[in-house]
Amino acid sequence: MAARERLKPLRTKPTPNPNLVNSHLDGGSFFWQAGPVGVLLSHGFTATSAEVRPLATVLHQRGYTVAGPLLPGHGSSPEELNRTRWPEWAAAFDEVYRRLAARCQCVFVGGESMGGLLALHHAASHPEIAGVLVYAPALSVQSKIKPLLAPLIAPFVKWQPKPQQTPNPADALWQGYRVNPVAAAAQMFALQRVVRRQLPFIRRPILVIQGRLDPTIDPGVPDFICRRVTSTVKEIHWLENSHHCVVLDAEREQAAALTLQFIERVLSFDEGSPHL
Repeated sequence: MAARERLKPLRTKPTPNPNLVNSHLDGGSFFWQAGPVGVLLSHGFTATSAEVRPLATVLHQRGYTVAGPLLPGHGSSPEELNRTRWPEWAAAFDEVYRRLAARCQCVFVGGESMGGLLALHHAASHPEIAGVLVYAPALSVQSKIKPLLAPLIAPFVKWQPKPQQTPNPADALWQGYRVNPVAAAAQMFALQRVVRRQLPFIRRPILVIQGRLDPTIDPGVPDFICRRVTSTVKEIHWLENSHHCVVLDAEREQAAALTLQFIERVLSFDEGSPHL
């Protein structure tokens, strides 16, 4: 009897997701092991982990263990994001933090835009973290979707197109939805209200990096955060030629350098130092 020919599995390329800008980028969750200091980085609203991967790569190359979740409802469809609630995002953030904390001696938490909100929320209830890294934190946003109206119009308006913005270097590196889901935006606004109340409970060193050309974040947010937190180590850095995604824009190398310098300064402090 002739031997049966073995069927070889067909290798196919991943199907591009039409809901995503730059769907060819890798936007899934990641956990890159290295040294004993961990850094958690979360992407923002409607984005994926592709948003923080360039910064994560720099940190990993310097010997830090770096991880980032793909938050629930992201990387799939706007409809799926509209079905999620902000505690689900916070739970995903916390799950990655626990993995890092189990492996590392200390962990910094951070994020871009809404990811920064999640980092602040986490820091308020975890005094053991090493420090907070927030990039264009979305504590107050300038949007067509208004916080008070979003829950009212969500049953009737599923999403709104994103406003046209000036092209910038971040465009080719950013991955996410082409629209802003309204019900999900209402959840982000709810998270904003929670975080505003929690800011005084944040006592760890905090770094805020903000783009001067950012059309999304209220320019008063960095000062507001640093006035309200009770940390003794607070740094605000404005990047003059950057828009909203400061970790991807023209000055992303400067953002990464500022992040490394901040982490190294915090780590250089003696345990129990009054500076902290």
